Amino acid sequence: MDVKVLAVVGAGQMGAGIAQVAAQNGLEVLLIDVNPEFVQKGLAGVRSQLDKAVGKGKLKAEEAQATVSRLKAGTPEDARRAQFAVEAVTENEEVKKKVFRSLAEAMPKDAVLATNTSSIPITRIAASVPNPERVIGMHFMNPVPVMQLVEVIRGAQTSDATYAATRALAEKMGKTTVLSKDMPGFIVNRILIPMLNEACFALQEGLASAEDIDTAMKLGTNVPMGPLTLADFIGLDTCLYIAEVLHKGLGDDKYRPAPLLRQYVDAGWLGRKTKRGFHRY
Repeated sequence: MDVKVLAVVGAGQMGAGIAQVAAQNGLEVLLIDVNPEFVQKGLAGVRSQLDKAVGKGKLKAEEAQATVSRLKAGTPEDARRAQFAVEAVTENEEVKKKVFRSLAEAMPKDAVLATNTSSIPITRIAASVPNPERVIGMHFMNPVPVMQLVEVIRGAQTSDATYAATRALAEKMGKTTVLSKDMPGFIVNRILIPMLNEACFALQEGLASAEDIDTAMKLGTNVPMGPLTLADFIGLDTCLYIAEVLHKGLGDDKYRPAPLLRQYVDAGWLGRKTKRGFHRY
């Protein structure tokens, strides 16, 4: 499949990042959201990121201009022009299924429908639309313009052609892909979230301060940030949600969310986005 027009549904941080990277790599991109204001905010954010890259000498001004020219605001109906869609709306199964039904109705029957979900089963999303063989998981890492990886997840129904088209698109966008089975957490979150959750247990039990836990893991394992800082960056509500998916989906108590993590979410301390999590910002 030769993808020339990409529809990105959801104009938040992830959707805008996906749109930016696709446009930088020569694709015409339709950024779509139910709220037109969110689309304009997303496009403004992309322009700001490109301006910063130009200012730092990482991108030529003409390349930034060309990228912006390939980015367009769209409506759900405009998706009919696209050969491939990536959904990046809120991590809620019913919301995602609604988006997929809308895309399946608007787009050609052979168009690929990809979801950026970090935890929801691809098989269940695919079962909600006609031609489920064209549905696949395409999980970008955050922030999309910086992170190299895309997890590709095949549902039970996903065809070989859909997988090949998805991998080719990711590579065209300059990404490296890994293939995962459709199991809770896929690869990255299956391993990452239990580590972050264990750091929460360590803090809860008074093993060390949040600062010392992060310093120990950062310097002791040579990672760019400690687990509690990373949890704050991801969002503690998102970490809790994925931990709950792992616990429920795999049925093993080793995945149970730390009570302290749940308490922080109940308090509204969600990390960087609320200026307070395990650290203050």
